[in-house]
Amino acid sequence: MHSTPEEDPRPKQWRRVLGSIALFGVMVGLMIGRLTAPDPVELQRIEVLPEGIAVWFNREPQLHGEMVEGAVALLFNAKGDAQRGELKVNGREVRWKIQKSDKGLLLNLLAARPLHGDWHGATQDGRWRLEVSLREE
Repeated sequence: MHSTPEEDPRPKQWRRVLGSIALFGVMVGLMIGRLTAPDPVELQRIEVLPEGIAVWFNREPQLHGEMVEGAVALLFNAKGDAQRGELKVNGREVRWKIQKSDKGLLLNLLAARPLHGDWHGATQDGRWRLEVSLREE
């Protein structure tokens, strides 16, 4: 009866200490990750060219492009506002439209006749410029 020690009335703080250290580590990791993450890719402006269009971004986006039933469609993994406009290719109107999608921004180029497009991008003045050249099939 006298050989067993009495139970310590002070509360055990070991779980709270470990939980606090873990929570502090997660918060510091989130702050460091936020500081080192790059800025999101943003559409800055659109320029109409004589035989196509130039699209400017703050840095290079992921790009997927296709020719679908005579239209040119480009999908950018970027943020930006929906826009639309017109341009002329060989004296004929071509309508372009940028719309938001679940995977980023979608640029559609559509004309009365089937279009064929070639695109290439390059860094220029600290930004990224994608030039889309159009011609009728």
